[in-house]
Amino acid sequence: MEKEHLRSQGWFGKKGKDGFIYRAWMKNQGIPSHQLQGKPVIGICNTWSELTPCNAHFRELAESVKNGIYEAGGYPVEFPVMSLGETLMKPTAMLYRNLVSMDVEESIRANPLDGVVLLCGCDKTTPALVMGACSVDLPTIVISGGPMLTGKHRGKDIGTSDIWTFFEDNRSGTMSDEELYTAEACLARSKGHCAVMGTASTMACMVESLGLSLPDNAAIPAADSRRKALAHLSGNRIVEMVKEDLKLSDILTRKAFENAITVNAAIGGSTNFIIHLLAIAARIGVELSIDDFNTAARGVPLLANLQPSGKYFMEDFYYAGGLPALMKELQSHLHNETITISGKPMADNYSDCVCYNRDLIGTLETPFNTTAGIVVVKGNLAENGAVLKPSAATPALLKHTGKAVVFEDIDDYKHKIDDPELDVGESSILVLKNVGPRGYPGMPEVGNMSIPKKLLDQGVRDMVRISDGRMSGTGFGTVVLHVSPEAAVGGTLAVVQNGDVITLDVQAGILHLEVSDEEISLRKAKLNLHGNIVNRGYTHLYQMHVEQAHLGADFDFLKGGSGSKVVKDSH
Repeated sequence: MEKEHLRSQGWFGKKGKDGFIYRAWMKNQGIPSHQLQGKPVIGICNTWSELTPCNAHFRELAESVKNGIYEAGGYPVEFPVMSLGETLMKPTAMLYRNLVSMDVEESIRANPLDGVVLLCGCDKTTPALVMGACSVDLPTIVISGGPMLTGKHRGKDIGTSDIWTFFEDNRSGTMSDEELYTAEACLARSKGHCAVMGTASTMACMVESLGLSLPDNAAIPAADSRRKALAHLSGNRIVEMVKEDLKLSDILTRKAFENAITVNAAIGGSTNFIIHLLAIAARIGVELSIDDFNTAARGVPLLANLQPSGKYFMEDFYYAGGLPALMKELQSHLHNETITISGKPMADNYSDCVCYNRDLIGTLETPFNTTAGIVVVKGNLAENGAVLKPSAATPALLKHTGKAVVFEDIDDYKHKIDDPELDVGESSILVLKNVGPRGYPGMPEVGNMSIPKKLLDQGVRDMVRISDGRMSGTGFGTVVLHVSPEAAVGGTLAVVQNGDVITLDVQAGILHLEVSDEEISLRKAKLNLHGNIVNRGYTHLYQMHVEQAHLGADFDFLKGGSGSKVVKDSH
């Protein structure tokens, strides 16, 4: 892009008072004049925060990006946005995903930026930043923070998925508090996000399979020096993208989204993938529905032997060849001609790749598991859909009929789940209401409810569990999530009662409450749907405008984008 066409020159290239102000105040940072004279200005959107441990190394990573931008002839400017730390934020980081997307969108649009580098890591930081950037649609490249090194505990490899097992073992008395405390110190032994194919790793794979990052972005460990090298090269590339005017809308086509769905099936990605990809598609203006997740990856097996569906870790995945090696095995299922941030077809990202561990990355002929993907089920209990990950479920429970044990909200669940008097059996179905987008609010990761202690003591380790909430990508079990419409807006889930019979048939795509339509209507007529609305601040805004899970849980007023043009110039 020529100097006079650079967006930043609308600030730094101006004559008179306005230009004087823009340049003079930037120069108080010790910037010489030539840095503002026609060089592409690249924003580095940084989610560094010590309250987001997964992203706590991003100051260092940003320096590598800056070096790459300088080398390519651009000028880097780093700016902060609100950071979402999955492990610490209450009530849930998901409540703030849309807020961060607005922060990113307005920060990019309001400032003299020609291109953007998004530094993402912890779960919600990736979709939030991509959503915001899509609404502006400048040249953009994504760099993930990378997974932490595999945990080591008493001769075994451990990762975040083991937390659920440790917790159940501790509750059942087979793991002492002291042993649990020891494991705690062994789990997160380096910088980076979760070491398994949880939501953070799924999001890193998502951006690479969409074509928004350089190859290998998804799996290079955070502690590996090659993560810094990738950041440097990404800094190089974003300057070239500005010169080529290669924008997000050029890359994020319908076929790119289908590629991401296909890859997510093959890696055993998080169920959270659906809700975030739907939101991103709506921001960039690509038609995508929840039903596409049943059809776009049809026939794709699980190729990646990674926790929580398998046994290996993201560090191992990188050493085995990473996402490019896996995508090479999928080439017959991919749209190989889609353009990536390199400006070249997706096929170029993996054409020369080699797999170095066939136990970790399978082939289409010899996959790790023939069951893959995220299945969407529908019925009178989820008219707009609910989701389940079969590869993380118990096969025998994928077709199951049982009586409901109902928890009206998260507090009711916490109060009752370990009650010895709870009327529950191995074939029961646990139902948790009012943990959806509006009902909680924010849709927390509580869908993989703990097994009642009385059953845990009997050796039960899985049950069918249904809710309008989400589940951590590191979790596992026969867990039906994202029920839409949610209970808080009057979905059928709201009127399920103890003892009601529910049928789940994953292969048939059915989730059905065995209650007559007339009885359901009578129950719904008695609902009070306005009891949990917060009356002030961002949470009020969220509850008033959040869409349902099958639409991506974005705000209804953020559909599409409003472009990069600044409406008013105040000077």
